[in-house]
Formats: sequence, C-alpha cells, structure tokens
Amino acid sequence: MKKYLLSFALVLMSLTAFAQTAYEKAMTEKIAKLESCKSSEDFQTLANDFDRIGKKETTQWLPSYYAAFAYIQKGRVQMREGKMIELDIIAGQAEKYLDAAENAGQKNNAEVHLLRKMASSLKMMVNPQQRFMTDGAKAGEELKIAEKLDPANPRIALIKAEDTYFTPEQYGGSKTKGIEMFKLALEKYNSYQPKSALDPNWGKGEAQYFISQATK
Repeated sequence: MKKYLLSFALVLMSLTAFAQTAYEKAMTEKIAKLESCKSSEDFQTLANDFDRIGKKETTQWLPSYYAAFAYIQKGRVQMREGKMIELDIIAGQAEKYLDAAENAGQKNNAEVHLLRKMASSLKMMVNPQQRFMTDGAKAGEELKIAEKLDPANPRIALIKAEDTYFTPEQYGGSKTKGIEMFKLALEKYNSYQPKSALDPNWGKGEAQYFISQATK
C-alpha cells in the first residue's frame, strides 16, 4: 500500500512540475514578444494571449499584470498616433486586469501601482486640461504609492523621467531634466534584480534610447 501511495505522490509531483514548466514556458515566450510588438494590433493579440494563460493559471498574478501592460502599451501607441477616442476603453481594460492581479494577492505591489499610474495617465490624455485634476491626480497618487513601496525600482524612475521629458518647461518639465532622469533610471536598471525570470523587467531599452538621442 505504501508503495502505491508513494508512486501516486511521485506522479502528482511530476504533473505539478510539468504544469509549472508549461506555464513558465508560455509566459517566457509571450513576455519576449513585448519587445517586438509595434502596432496596437500586436499588443491586443498579446493581451489576449496573456488573458488565456491567466484563465488557466487562476492563482498567478503575472498573466493579468502583463495583459494590463499590453493594453497600456496599445494605448500609448494609439496616443502617439493621435487616436485618443479609445483611450478610456483601453485604460479601463488595463484596470480590469490590474484588479485581477490585486485579487491574486498583489495589492501592495509597486509594479501594479505603477501600471495604475500609467492607465490613469492614458485617461488624462483624452483631455488633459479637463482631466488633470481627476485622472492626473490619480496618476500622481499611484506613482507615489509605487515609489514608497519600491524606491529602487527602475521602472518608476523611467516613468518619472518620461513625465518630465514630455512636460513643457512652463509646467516644470524639460527635455534636459528628463535626460538626466533617464540616466538615473539606467543606473537603477544596471543594479536592479527582478524577483524571478518572469517578473517585470521592461524599460531599460527605452531609457537607453532617450539618452542616445541626447547625444545626437
């Protein structure tokens, strides 16, 4: 009887290990695609992929996180193209996935709060003058929470640099200040270690890009 119980336990352990490996393999493959996505359609497809993984792995928070991130990146592409009409919907989708990440035990996760900041910023860009005191204020609150939770996080430094770089000088920003902040963000990237191979590790290339543009 003990032999059968041991065999059953070993089979169960093998199945669990296989499931983890399959999950990690799927996530690694999709996360790698974040760097190559260019269009809003690319990011939508990737968000759908992460959604499917999340529905299978209901106890994991990272599929929901990356689905939210893909939606935010889709919104940022739309914004650069001047297509503001869908930003509220896109940001709302991102927030739905961030709610799911929080429900998976990540309410005090700086990465989740940073994406909430980015989603609120997307909403603000629909009409900056009208929404600065609402969505803009919410974005600022989320950024402060993220920074308090993880002050060494390079992605927080990156987004702060972005905000400064793209804010006109009359409102406290400047490209020169922004570049210096991108350099500080890059320093943080060079010393920061993600908790795992699947944890958020995006943004270093963006910091490098803006710094390189300053030297041209």
